[in-house]
Amino acid sequence: MPTNGSLEPLRDFLLPRISELVLIDQPFPGSEFVLPRVEVYKKQQMTFGKNSFWMSLLSPFLWVQNTSGTRVSFKVRDFLSVIDQGIRDGGVFDVFIGLESINTLAGILLKKIGKVKRVVYYVSDYAPDRFGRGMFNRMYLLLDRVCARYADYIWDVSKAMQPARISAGLNPLLSAPVVYVPNGLLPEQIRFEKNNSSLYGRIAYMGTLGEENGPDLVIECIPTIEKSVPNVHLTIIGGYPSDISRLTTLAKKLGVGKKVSFHGFVQSPVAMSKILRSCYLAVAPYRAFPGSVRYFADAGKIRAYCAAGLPVVTTPVPPLGKVVTLIGGAVIAEDTVNDFSRAIISVLTNKKRYASLRKGAIQFAKDSTWDHTFAEAFRQMAKVG
Repeated sequence: MPTNGSLEPLRDFLLPRISELVLIDQPFPGSEFVLPRVEVYKKQQMTFGKNSFWMSLLSPFLWVQNTSGTRVSFKVRDFLSVIDQGIRDGGVFDVFIGLESINTLAGILLKKIGKVKRVVYYVSDYAPDRFGRGMFNRMYLLLDRVCARYADYIWDVSKAMQPARISAGLNPLLSAPVVYVPNGLLPEQIRFEKNNSSLYGRIAYMGTLGEENGPDLVIECIPTIEKSVPNVHLTIIGGYPSDISRLTTLAKKLGVGKKVSFHGFVQSPVAMSKILRSCYLAVAPYRAFPGSVRYFADAGKIRAYCAAGLPVVTTPVPPLGKVVTLIGGAVIAEDTVNDFSRAIISVLTNKKRYASLRKGAIQFAKDSTWDHTFAEAFRQMAKVG
C-alpha cells in the first residue's frame, strides 16, 4: 500500500520534462515483498530494473524481520539499494532526490564519486524527539544534520521543520538552502458542491486512524454534538481493519454506532475527494502527544478538506492548521472533548460563520496542486543556483 503520497505526483511531474527517471521503491517492513523494486523510465516508457546478485543476498535476512515498525536491516537495505543502483547505472544523474536521511546519505556518497551532480534532501516528516531520548534518536538527529549540511538543497514539507532542526543542533550557517515544498493535490480533487446545505451535520475525518491523529477524540465528541445537531453523522475514510474495529467498538460503547460510518482505505485520491464532498465539515483532531511528528509536518488532510470546500476544525498541533486559520478557512480548538465539541457546534450552528470559513477554505485550496508545488520547488532551486 502506498504510504508516501508525494511519490507518484513527483514522478508524473518529472516524466514529461526529463529524458530519464530511475525510481527505487523501497517497501516498508510488513509489506508483501522485501527487496526494492526499480522502475526505469525513458521517454516516459517504463521498464523494471533488476536488483543485483549482492542485493538479493539480503532477502533471507529481511524476511526474518519483515514485521511492521522501524527495522535497522531495512534501513541498511535502503542505503545499499541506492548505492547499488547508482553504481550499476551507466550514466550520471543531474538530480538525486532522496526521501528521508538514509537515502539522501547514499545520494551524497554517489555525488562524491561522480555519479550525481546535485542532491535534494526531501523531508516529509521530522521531530527532534521522534524516537525518544535514547541512542536511536541521537543517530536520527545526526543523520538529519549530515544530510542538511551536505545535500545541495533541503525540501521541507513544513516551514516548522528547519527551526526545529536548528533547535536540535544544526548550525544554520552550514545548512543547505531550504525550499518549502508543501504537499499538494490533483486538479480533479479541487472541486466542491456549490450548494451543500442538504449535507448539513455530516462531518468528515480522513487519514490514518492511530490515536495520535485523533479519530477517537471525534467519536467521543459525537454524544455532545448530537444535543445541538441531532442529525450529526461522522464519515471516516482510511485506516487498517484493526483500527476500524477499535473505533467501531468505541462508537457502540458510547451509543453512537449508527452515527459513524467507515469507508476504509480509499486508494484513489479522486474517489476519496468525492466522498469528502458528500460532507459538510471536516476535522483534523491531532492530539498533543509529546514527540509527535505532527508538530512539524504538513497536514495533507487539511489541504484535501479545503479542496472539497469543507471548513476545518483542527487542534494547535499541525502548523498548516494555523496557516489556514489565518486565511479564514479553519478553527483551532484544544484536543479535549469539551473544547473540540464546542468548536464543531459553533461552526455548524452559525450559518454566517460557516459561509465565511467555507469561502476561506476554497480560497486556500486554489493553488494547492502538486504541479504548482513541484514547479515552484525547481524555480526556487534555480534561484539559489
